[in-house]
Amino acid sequence: MLAKLSDAFAFSACSAVKFRDIENITESFIYPQKKYYLKGKKNEWRGEKEKMNDEENGAEAIVKTLIKHKITHTFGIPGVGIGPAFDALLEHPEEIRNILVRHEQGATHAADGFARATGNPGVCIVTSGPGASNLVTGMLTAFMDSSPIIAMAGQVPFKLIGHEAFQEADMVDIALHTCKKDFQITHADEIFPVFNEAFRLATEGRPGPVYIDLTKDAQEGKCTKKFPEKVPMAEPRFSGQSEELKKAASLLLQAERPVMLLGGGVLWANASGEVMSLADHLKIPVANTLMGSSAFPDNHPLSLGMAGMYGTEIANYAIENADILLAVGCRFSNRTAAEPEEFAKGATVIHIDVDPTEINRNKKADLAIVGDARLVLAELLKLIELKLLKLKNEDFNWIRQLKELREGYSEKLDYDTHPIDYRRVFYELRKFVNDEDIIVTGIGCHQMMAQKFIPRKYPRTFITSGGEGTMGFGLPAAIGAKVAKPDSEVINIDGDGSFQMTLEELAVLAQENLKVITVICNNHYLGMVRQWQKEVYGRCSSVYLGEIPDFSKIAEAYGLNGIEVSRTSEIASALEKARKSNLSSVIDIHVQPEQDFGASHQLAVELQDSKRF
Repeated sequence: MLAKLSDAFAFSACSAVKFRDIENITESFIYPQKKYYLKGKKNEWRGEKEKMNDEENGAEAIVKTLIKHKITHTFGIPGVGIGPAFDALLEHPEEIRNILVRHEQGATHAADGFARATGNPGVCIVTSGPGASNLVTGMLTAFMDSSPIIAMAGQVPFKLIGHEAFQEADMVDIALHTCKKDFQITHADEIFPVFNEAFRLATEGRPGPVYIDLTKDAQEGKCTKKFPEKVPMAEPRFSGQSEELKKAASLLLQAERPVMLLGGGVLWANASGEVMSLADHLKIPVANTLMGSSAFPDNHPLSLGMAGMYGTEIANYAIENADILLAVGCRFSNRTAAEPEEFAKGATVIHIDVDPTEINRNKKADLAIVGDARLVLAELLKLIELKLLKLKNEDFNWIRQLKELREGYSEKLDYDTHPIDYRRVFYELRKFVNDEDIIVTGIGCHQMMAQKFIPRKYPRTFITSGGEGTMGFGLPAAIGAKVAKPDSEVINIDGDGSFQMTLEELAVLAQENLKVITVICNNHYLGMVRQWQKEVYGRCSSVYLGEIPDFSKIAEAYGLNGIEVSRTSEIASALEKARKSNLSSVIDIHVQPEQDFGASHQLAVELQDSKRF
């Protein structure tokens, strides 16, 4: 018996400790389960209960911590393993409430959408076992795109860990490569320090998800600690590389053909204002990656649009011919720089990033500055303003050249065909969408067309899954964005393939009375995959989705507006009907089934790479 206890202790201690490095967390592991007794009938909605004493249990400590960190909403699904925490939520209905999603993946995407719309952490909460494992796709999505979410899940009681208990899963190991850090809490006294550390880690430096595993006895057990008076918060970091800053300023001042390339790091650092000032001071054309969309106004005269595989011709031309490339908060992923050695080959590359591991990972930098984008650019601006002289006419030659090229690259969108030309949908959307509206996308051709043809003026008004390209992201992320920004019009642009992966979250829109407009570009195919297969293999496999389902009928079944569009003349009126309605709407637009979406030369490079294997 003692040997079995020893084995269980060793197994649990290993899984609990290996990610725990916070000071003052108890070193003890085995605790008796705390029980409380209910008197009389429990109110189902308010959860009024009388405990044997006034001691705070772990579940109440969790909710208290969330409130202290100004969390107003969580996204999740209850279960036995996380039951105490959900019960504790009912004690604070005016301060925090849970949005009941229909699948745990939807919980992570909704928390992610909330985070991207605000810049603040989103929180999801689910039960143990399959509930927890269903978080993985959403955590990976947030991890790749540097989105700060706190993902918490229940766990079986400590004494059952390692015994294949019902709904047990070793999530500490499973989550390891999908988040910045993961923790397992086995005692209520660990809750305050672990949660405070989790919020700091999620937002410090390069943001990202943090996972917390909560044993059931930790939620029910007595919490003897008090919430600390001072909680260490994430602070923007900059290493103070004064010499590198001076070199960067000198290079930019001497540049003849400079280009800025913005990644998602600009948005997370709230550095759009500094980017605008630098671009205006030096007349630097600005391109962006997919994740950098909305970091710089698309309608600005210096905007080049997105660079890379699905980018604009003018952005790729400018980078190819630049003599200085100032890259801020970007990864140089293969979708942006398919051939890193050839990308901006003639340019001196200045790379600014808060994450030192991104420097020289994909693209060698001639000058690297590690730090928060907003702080670094602010210091760079100070140096430039001191040295900046009146610009000569010849300094604008580069701008004039790019302007002339841009004017020659205009693309026709207003096609009037039957079935509907894909591009006509975005012609109508471009007229319909306001600057303040928040655009969220699924994954597919519609994602790239939305980025290319719907200009964004303000930061955080374009939300998409970039690094992982997670199908099914659109609808739940739009729900999170709407909860975060209830006064904003949120428009989810989706494809029939991507939308079907999480369409059950339509129930959330109905139950929570949230208004989201979903526009489905329905071509009855996995369109981007079909195009890829055709180019690489000369034929297609398992990409035809059929004529089913009828998305407008599905929307109506959920009590929402369902609108079917099969002719060009119906698009504008359908959009206006959706905007005027108080209900969420699903607009099912039937587009040409086998229409290809053009991409740049970089796509050909990747296609060629695919054919080598």
